[in-house]
Amino acid sequence: MTRYERVPESSETRHCSDDEIDIRELFFTLWAGKWIIIIATAAFAAGGVVYALSKPDIYQASVLLAPTEGSSGSGLSGQLGGLASLAGVSIGADASSKTVIAKEVLQSRAFLSDFISRHELAVPLMGTNGWNFRERSWVFNHKVYNADAAEWRNNSMPTNWDLVKKLKEQHVSVSENEENGMVTVRVKSQSPVAAQQWATWLVRDINEYMRSQDIEEAEASIQYLKTKLTETNITGMQQVFYQLIERETRTVMLANAQREYVFKTVDPAVVPQEKSQPKRALIVVVASMLGGMLGVVILFFRAFILSCPPQRTSRTD
Repeated sequence: MTRYERVPESSETRHCSDDEIDIRELFFTLWAGKWIIIIATAAFAAGGVVYALSKPDIYQASVLLAPTEGSSGSGLSGQLGGLASLAGVSIGADASSKTVIAKEVLQSRAFLSDFISRHELAVPLMGTNGWNFRERSWVFNHKVYNADAAEWRNNSMPTNWDLVKKLKEQHVSVSENEENGMVTVRVKSQSPVAAQQWATWLVRDINEYMRSQDIEEAEASIQYLKTKLTETNITGMQQVFYQLIERETRTVMLANAQREYVFKTVDPAVVPQEKSQPKRALIVVVASMLGGMLGVVILFFRAFILSCPPQRTSRTD
């Protein structure tokens, strides 16, 4: 009958799980493999330098906005709100809700798609490689866009989906300070001039968009109220309709009079003089640290393997 018996371990056998950490041994291990650490650190540092230099300079322009004070939250709204709803008319949202809506519209696909089309940003977004500071003009990617013929090459014209996606992910960001309600619009671009222009255009366009929407809704309400006014002979209801028509007319007048309708510019966008990214020094430092850590891990792993020889078993018949 065959059986396997384990040979008793000799006194010279090392048990890795029971070894105590020896600081001097760790130091000697690191010193003995210092060239591995140096080479790994240097290699990662060189890679970090190459990566950092390959990234283009990005400039950021920002504009600080404050919500404007709307008139729709007046006492008249509370008095006539119930009667307006019975008449089938909405008397509008208050200033805070308008700000929330405007903030969401500013990041919506429909608004940004229209923004790109209105200002002809398709080529700067997808057909350029950088910005020429001396000539203050875009450097076109001739593999994608033919600047002389003003046409895209090889059916590479981007779709609205691609344009909006790149604008949202790489260029435009909107944030709100929950404490004071201030809204900050940030625009990043390889061109500092474009970053300032786009930020200014976004604020102007969202104010114009919200104004046109309110004017359109108010004018439609006025027409509806005038129709209802002719259909009723009740004096009380006629008085309510007159008041509602007066209110909607005032809304149209105020909307046409206010240049900054929803957002008031507190700190306008300026052409940035310094790049915001990439942080090349930080990239190189982090890459060097990762290289050094990798070298240390390699040394410890090698020392662990060498200090733990496989235990042998003998076969006994």
